Amino acid sequence: MTTRRDEYFTDHWSRHAITSGVGVMDLSSMSKEEVRLLVYKRLREANVVRPPFPIEHRIPNFEGAEQACKRITQLPEWRRARVVKINPDSPQRAIRYAALVEGKILLMPTPRIRNGFLLLDPSTIPGRSYKEASTIKGAFRYGKPLKTIDALTAWIERVDFIVEGSVAVNTRGDRLGKGHGYGDLEWGILGELGLVEDNTPVATTVHDLQVFNSRLPQDPHDVPVDYIATPTRLIKVNERRNKPSGIIWSILDKEKIEEIPILKELAEGVL
Repeated sequence: MTTRRDEYFTDHWSRHAITSGVGVMDLSSMSKEEVRLLVYKRLREANVVRPPFPIEHRIPNFEGAEQACKRITQLPEWRRARVVKINPDSPQRAIRYAALVEGKILLMPTPRIRNGFLLLDPSTIPGRSYKEASTIKGAFRYGKPLKTIDALTAWIERVDFIVEGSVAVNTRGDRLGKGHGYGDLEWGILGELGLVEDNTPVATTVHDLQVFNSRLPQDPHDVPVDYIATPTRLIKVNERRNKPSGIIWSILDKEKIEEIPILKELAEGVL
């Protein structure tokens, strides 16, 4: 059922996206960091940002994040999913909570993947604690650490649906995160273990002002998305690039491999 609040978001933010001119800008000659700075600036100028602050170097939280998350939960692929992986950032908290309420196994990466992943099984968490468990602090309290390849593959047979945060995204499914590459590495790790494949649905939730029609700068390791949810609309990407099949080892430096134990474990069997 559409509420007055939903109608407000649809009308207000659709007009904001159109009048701002963000969606029709040509970003093809810009660097990834220039695009990120543009998005942060536009979100601040539109006064649609939420804590935590500063928003720079983060997945920015935004007004209407809950509405965007709700659109993802209405997808048939989401409803069928048993195991979902969702990033631990603030604007995706509502969908992590929804996953627990709906009885799904929630897989959350730890910050910088330093401690692998956390598995949250709602059947082992009191219902009154789901909101707490949907935060990164609560996930460490209620989640089961999966720090090794054996632990991850023992508990997870397949990931059915993925939700990522984004700084910028376009209607072709190209995505920019906050610039550290951990979301792409998480995909690569799961791909190396056969837990995801090209047809595993990947969705992102963003503000309308973060969505572009222009091409975005991309690298071979960047994972495209299949769905983009905003406070006002749901976009199904029809023609995206193929997703990486695993980790592209040639572009990883030794320091990055050493700082992520599960990645180092994988590398020992490959390099």
